Amino acid sequence: MLQEKFLAIIDAVPPGITGVYYISDENDRLIYIGKSNDIRKRLYQHFSNTTRKSQRMQQRAHAVAYENMGNELMALLRESEKIKEHQPIFNRAQRRSIFLWGLYLEQDEHGYNALILRKLRKEEREITAFTSKAEGRERLFQITEKYQLCQKINGLYPTNQHCFQYSIRTCKGACIQKESTQTYNARVKAYVDENFLPPIDQTILLEGRDENEKGVVWIENGIYRGYGFCGKEVDTKREIHSIINPKSENRDTQRLIKGYLRKQHSPVQSFEIDQ
Repeated sequence: MLQEKFLAIIDAVPPGITGVYYISDENDRLIYIGKSNDIRKRLYQHFSNTTRKSQRMQQRAHAVAYENMGNELMALLRESEKIKEHQPIFNRAQRRSIFLWGLYLEQDEHGYNALILRKLRKEEREITAFTSKAEGRERLFQITEKYQLCQKINGLYPTNQHCFQYSIRTCKGACIQKESTQTYNARVKAYVDENFLPPIDQTILLEGRDENEKGVVWIENGIYRGYGFCGKEVDTKREIHSIINPKSENRDTQRLIKGYLRKQHSPVQSFEIDQ
């Protein structure tokens, strides 16, 4: 049976709200951040659940706040953002530190597309980001193996000759220009196409917090740049830019956006923005 204080908290939340909720302790420290298509219903589940983790959280819970995001995609993005910012103790599986390293797509002197890991630079646009160099290297090794790319080209095997993988026939010889740039670059493109948004400027239009507005997720050259809310009549690039809250691109945002769009039974309205 729910404790009386939790019933009061739940009753204060309107039913049917899609958004993000924040559970804090008596010192106003956030201990859990969640997302739901019905926050009130989800809170009821939290505070009536008898699992060990739920009971520990119930013992520390003191107050709940929430944000109406209007739609599931923006709620997912907001939840991910705030968990990274606040690192709540009961979000261990989802916590990440600040992203410091990025994966960059560039072309080497022979015309092969390379995936290069280095520290994030404001003046350049990474295709994804990592919390540490070690995390980035591990992921780049996995990508290189899965798509049969070259460790030397991707900066993982410094040498003036062919890479070790060529010696054991797991590299097709791009490191010594034995494989054509066309066939090699096609595999790099396959990785990018399967894991990232198409390299165009576009918006994803979604439900707003009420019937008079819409939610907007902004994509620039295939990279997530932020979201915002506007009136239903807004449709120009200049107007869209004015309402967008800038956000950082990372591996999780790409995964969330692609995953959300993939599971939609009817397409989310998305269009390329005119200047």
